[in-house]
Amino acid sequence: MSNDAIKQEQINKAVWNACDTFRGTVDPSIYKDYVLTMLFVKYLSDVWQDHYDTYAAEHGDTPELIEELMKNERFVLPREAGFYALHDQRHEPGNGERIDKALHAIEEANIAKLADVFQDISFNSNKLGDEKQKNDILRHILEDFARPELNLCPSRIGKLDVIGNAYEYLIKNFAATSGKKAGEFYTPPEVSELMAEIVDPREGDEICDPACGSASLLLKCANQIRKGNGGSKNFALFGQEAIGSTWALAKMNMFLHGVDNHKLEWGDTIRNPKLLNENGGLKHFDIVVANPPFSLEKWGVEGAESDPYARFRRGLPPKTKGDYAFILHMIETMKPKTGRMAVVVPHGVLFRGSSEGKIRKKLIEENLLDAVIGLPEKLFYGTGIPAAILIFRKDKTDNMVLFIDASREFKAGKNQNQFSDENIAKVVDTYRQRQGSDKYAYLANFEEIQENDFNLNIPRYVDTFEEEEEIDLVAVQAERKEIEAEIAKLNEQMESYLKELGYGA
Repeated sequence: MSNDAIKQEQINKAVWNACDTFRGTVDPSIYKDYVLTMLFVKYLSDVWQDHYDTYAAEHGDTPELIEELMKNERFVLPREAGFYALHDQRHEPGNGERIDKALHAIEEANIAKLADVFQDISFNSNKLGDEKQKNDILRHILEDFARPELNLCPSRIGKLDVIGNAYEYLIKNFAATSGKKAGEFYTPPEVSELMAEIVDPREGDEICDPACGSASLLLKCANQIRKGNGGSKNFALFGQEAIGSTWALAKMNMFLHGVDNHKLEWGDTIRNPKLLNENGGLKHFDIVVANPPFSLEKWGVEGAESDPYARFRRGLPPKTKGDYAFILHMIETMKPKTGRMAVVVPHGVLFRGSSEGKIRKKLIEENLLDAVIGLPEKLFYGTGIPAAILIFRKDKTDNMVLFIDASREFKAGKNQNQFSDENIAKVVDTYRQRQGSDKYAYLANFEEIQENDFNLNIPRYVDTFEEEEEIDLVAVQAERKEIEAEIAKLNEQMESYLKELGYGA
């Protein structure tokens, strides 16, 4: 195991163990924000101190010069707002109030990058108990993050990704243990990886996730570009998230991964899209990706008929299922000739009728749908149902739709199934080759889909039927006679043993 892997494992374990301070006292859905925020503050403090010490070693005891050099950092850390200042006062009353003041000072000093990030989190909240309990819990969490294994100085841990990975590790573990609501802020990394590889982000691309959660999917797309272009930062990420605390996670996640070329908005994408162009219309993107909430009941139908962006001109999604509301929004934000898109949907989107059937028909008639990929069950946090990925493209060169059934391609886990690197590679290769494969993929033309009344249910196109092996009755009879002869022989032996013991006739 490499040093980087060991360090990553150690840091992951240390930050997860820090949660022990809260377990049994505070619900995970609440304390996740405290742990993630404390990791963020600790990282800022360690980087700041590490760089300060480096300058001090190079230039000696010249505080004015060092302070001037520190102005070139990605961020500013007011001295009283650093982790170690908080740690030094941990035994005094008022930990919650001090931490909140520190967060406010960090935000004010970095207003362009961190505006409003901490407004939904308060360490002085009564959610942590009465004043004495709260002060005690916060003292413990400060001590947890002061442990040597959580020294996050770049001179110790090396690559910035170690911190970003630890942050993702925490978010993933919270998603796995926090029940249904976890799916609102986290897409499993293997699904994000698959989507990122299929949409094939390139240098210069503008990439958007209109339901970005903690931004893990956007970061996977960014990583595809960095990986293939020597760490290039020639791209731009855009996102919108409805839940304030989750939007804050996304902002911190971007920061910890060293991605500054992003714009993340807080608000409801369907009711109030905020990623607009200079004329007030919807901004267009090279790539649009998302894992929207499944079948959202209250998605904003009341304002859809008079939508100023004409997103629902192909039809109005059902009042209690918002899947096509997100799909139609995403379609409208693809660049007219080059846009490509991947969206996670529940299987009902493939075959439900009525208004959804009409919308689906129009999207296929416009030749926008490129592929339908069926995923295994129990991949997503908070739900065991299988999902699918729909791929849309504005640059299609044929009128075909590729169906891929990857529902049986997974590594079984106790509570969560896993999609391996091999499973991902098989889907990506099949998609790129754009050919059928026995019991796995089928390339359907428009007429076939039309004959199926525009129903996209994958088994209609990919035949996974396995014929039962023909039974050889002669062989079965012969095997039966062998077994009967063996039983007769055993009976004779048993009678012989019984006679020897005096039980025989």
